[in-house]
Amino acid sequence: MNDTALESRLAADLPGLRGRLMPHAPLKDLTWFRVGGPAEVLYLPADEADLAYFLKELPAEIPVTVIGLGSNLLVRDGGIEGVVIRLGGKGFGETTIEEGSRLRAGAAVPDVKVARAAADAGIAGLSFYRGIPGCVGGALRMNGGAHGRETCEVLVEARAVDRLGKVHVVPVAEMHYGYRYCGAPEDFIFTEALFQGEPGDPQAILAEMDNIAAYREEVQPIKSRTGGSTFKNPPGHKAWQLIDAAGCRGLSVGDARVSEMHCNFLINEGNATGADLEALGETVRKRVRAQSGVELEWEIKRLGLPA
Repeated sequence: MNDTALESRLAADLPGLRGRLMPHAPLKDLTWFRVGGPAEVLYLPADEADLAYFLKELPAEIPVTVIGLGSNLLVRDGGIEGVVIRLGGKGFGETTIEEGSRLRAGAAVPDVKVARAAADAGIAGLSFYRGIPGCVGGALRMNGGAHGRETCEVLVEARAVDRLGKVHVVPVAEMHYGYRYCGAPEDFIFTEALFQGEPGDPQAILAEMDNIAAYREEVQPIKSRTGGSTFKNPPGHKAWQLIDAAGCRGLSVGDARVSEMHCNFLINEGNATGADLEALGETVRKRVRAQSGVELEWEIKRLGLPA
């Protein structure tokens, strides 16, 4: 089925849909690497109810892929088949402060805005989100963390919609979190999170956030087209040290390069393709395995088909 045919079919079969359906939508502009092919159809839901309606009515044979801010994502050059769902600021971009130093945030809220909203409300314990370049949905799905803290430590519960359109409230214990891992069902699309902090001084929290931001700017290539940390830290090791020891700092494939500043970051220096970046990452994994015997595991999510 071609892209326009799928979009037309969905539009006809879902007359109550309020969100947007976009055929053959370019995804490279939605990822920080700025690479990748198009989505067969991109769906931007209006809100949680619209998302639930869409998923309930969507034929089971049509694959669904969810993306967030694209900060930790490598889309392959052939694009993504079926429907790509992206939650946006409208419907999923609100933060609210609740009693007991709690903060509720939609899945599309950038992590940095979670940290800022908490600071403004005098809620301590969430400032580590200043160091995560993604959004709440990604943090929920990957147990996002930085500077010694992880999402599992501050989450009370999450809301999610499953592939059949049913809404779930998931307590943190049922997320079955591990290091950069979430054991909640794969078909759950997270829509909202409730975080627990503690009373704190806004100025002290903002100072902590400033320190985190300064550290990131000093040691990470945050002004480059990158996907953040490429590989998970293996037990007992730091990925960047293994990569450095294997002689991969500055290694390149086409316009894809291992960062000189922080060698667990890959950079698109201009016209790199998704294939260039993935080939570079696999070369790094091969060299690290040969040098240290350690198998690096991708932290960046790779989606879609080769060209």
